[in-house]
Amino acid sequence: MNDKNREVIVLALEKINEFCNGNLDAEEIYEEFSSSNKSSNEKLLNILKILSNNQINQHEILQEAMMSLEKTTPQQCLLKFLRRIDKNMGSHNYQFSTPNSNSTRIYDFSTPEILENLKEKIHAVASTSICRSQQNCSISNQLNISNPLTPSSSPSLFSFQKNRRKDAAQWFNLDIKEVDTQINIVAVPISTQEMILLNDIIFSLLGIRGTYIIPEEIKTSIGILEISFKVSDQIQKSLRDVTHEILPLGCYYYNIQNFIENVRFINCGQVLESLTATLRDLLHDYCLLISQLEFQHISGMLTVHKLHFYLRPTIKTMETLHKVINDITANSLTGGQILTLLYDKVNYLSGDEQTQKFITELLKRASLPYMNILYLWITKGIIDDPQNEFLIEDNEIKSRDETPENYSTDYWEKRYTPRRERIPRFLEKCSDVILRTGKYLNVIRQCGKKIDSGNLDRFHLFCPTSQMYMNIILEAYEFASKILLDVVLKENDLMGHLISIKKYLLLYQGDFITQLMDACEEELIKNVDTILPVKLENLLGLTLRLSSAKNDPYKDNLHCDILPVNLVTQMGKITHKLDECWSPENKIELTGIECFILKFDVKWPVSLVLNQFAISKYQMLFRQLFYCKHVERQLCIIWKENTTAKKFSPHTANLYRGAFTLSQRMMNAIQNLEYYMMIEVIEPFWHDFITKIKNKIENVDAVLIAHSNFLDNCLRNCFISDAVLLLGVTQLCQICLKFCEFLQVPIRPVGKGQLKQNVFYGLYDS
Repeated sequence: MNDKNREVIVLALEKINEFCNGNLDAEEIYEEFSSSNKSSNEKLLNILKILSNNQINQHEILQEAMMSLEKTTPQQCLLKFLRRIDKNMGSHNYQFSTPNSNSTRIYDFSTPEILENLKEKIHAVASTSICRSQQNCSISNQLNISNPLTPSSSPSLFSFQKNRRKDAAQWFNLDIKEVDTQINIVAVPISTQEMILLNDIIFSLLGIRGTYIIPEEIKTSIGILEISFKVSDQIQKSLRDVTHEILPLGCYYYNIQNFIENVRFINCGQVLESLTATLRDLLHDYCLLISQLEFQHISGMLTVHKLHFYLRPTIKTMETLHKVINDITANSLTGGQILTLLYDKVNYLSGDEQTQKFITELLKRASLPYMNILYLWITKGIIDDPQNEFLIEDNEIKSRDETPENYSTDYWEKRYTPRRERIPRFLEKCSDVILRTGKYLNVIRQCGKKIDSGNLDRFHLFCPTSQMYMNIILEAYEFASKILLDVVLKENDLMGHLISIKKYLLLYQGDFITQLMDACEEELIKNVDTILPVKLENLLGLTLRLSSAKNDPYKDNLHCDILPVNLVTQMGKITHKLDECWSPENKIELTGIECFILKFDVKWPVSLVLNQFAISKYQMLFRQLFYCKHVERQLCIIWKENTTAKKFSPHTANLYRGAFTLSQRMMNAIQNLEYYMMIEVIEPFWHDFITKIKNKIENVDAVLIAHSNFLDNCLRNCFISDAVLLLGVTQLCQICLKFCEFLQVPIRPVGKGQLKQNVFYGLYDS
């Protein structure tokens, strides 16, 4: 070596010695490496160790130097060493400041420090490729794998696209302008190229920028930035081809780790938080796998083809996980949507047992918080879902006046509502059962009953191949439905309330209805605007105390009211056919008979069945029957007037005979109409309804359905639900009332022609 080269090398050694705070002489170092016969390789390595003291990849540098000493001369080794040190000091800096600290944390993937408590359990993918003997080899006492991706401050949820550039720059130093620092290795033997390439591959798999493998950013079709790798053309083609099959694993690892770092746990939901925690554990096992492969590389037992063989199962698994992460990111999935995605993946991977097992384990752990919310709902009727992930939403209005007795009519339908977009695929079939189970328990709890479901098994990790969770849900449903049915039917006497409603609103308490009409008729025949509701309420209370209804325990629940419209107008508004069936030219003068109704108040939880909507149906039946009963009473009064006509002469009485015959026919028609509605319609449907409740009903929902069917059948067959038929019945009753009003005019035996005119003119006019 000439003097000029000697001066350059000595100058470089002096700078390196000064940087590492060493006390070696640059001239002596040069002489040691020049006289190869006088120094052993061990001594030369000790010198290089001192010179590389402050280098973060000292262990790697020394390994390369040791291999170089075995294959080349000490002078060539020294030159290669100087180039490597110069490269480290000139273009790479792996020091990053830790948050909230003035110290510097160095992320080193291959430092020769001691690894304590190395995990014995390696991911199944690793166990298929590397035997246990290699796992427990001496590297476990020499390597310390620190996680290169410590989470920093998290951005908002699903902000991956905004942060990919920043994260990639931190990982692969993409912000550093690319400098041509590659040493020409085209003429180097393939075995040496392979050793150099293995270093870069291992670095790339862990997010470190290599020398001959350069990371590049690409943008996918869904708008997500990812990393691709470009292998130097200096590498032999066969090695380059195999490397291209391995390097996607580095992209998958980067994508998954970046996903974990960019999720804000405050807003992402419990399911996503559990998923990311599981991913952290899996990536830790991945790092252990790479450390084992690095040990084999250092030991000289690893080739590129062996590395590809060992990583092939891992590549397949990480690719699937990479696709799952991209789907979550692109569609902003949360909660049950994530569980549905994982569940569909498990079914889709039925031909790949190993990857399917991996995704199944991921699904089990991700679903754990969701299943805990479900368990609390089906055992206590409580929703503990602060981030709105559960399939059921509580729409309770927290008001000071909102008490169990004052719940609205649609409480049962709107207090708890299912959210179909939040239901995981594996719970879709039983979502209705889950909804009813919690609703039942919630009602029981509001009634002051203690819920004891201690015998119910707790959910374990969800498994898509097991139906155990379905059995627990059904068992909880049977328990809740049985308890609530007993509370409503037995403890709160639903049957007693129904019988009382039948007595009063369906006119089955005959003496009560007769006395009520006798007491209130004088007030009810007035115009609706002149009636005093307080007076009617007092008359109703008096009637209840004087009739046989005084022994009814629920008589105090009965009240009366005056509505501003008649039954035809009310049904027309409900069916939106008012204009078709009732278009009077002049304002209708309504009487109290047409607007009078009875109200029946019930308390919680009987109000679930006898809610205001159901009571309104009973009231419409009552208005129809009560109006017909009033018409019948008026026709009966006309029949009594027939005795007055008998005192007239035969010729005069004969003129009244046709009118009284018509009134008798009207009475028969009204009585037959009442008989049909009460005996042939209401009574059979009532009998079927009571029979179902006593024998076949298993839950409160079935009671609600049976009760609703009973009322709907009664309304339909009593001509009430059809506005056109209802109008016909109402007009028939009005004609009868007008006829009765005409005949109740005082009868005077006048002249023949005048009598005929007075009687039949009014009749035909009606």
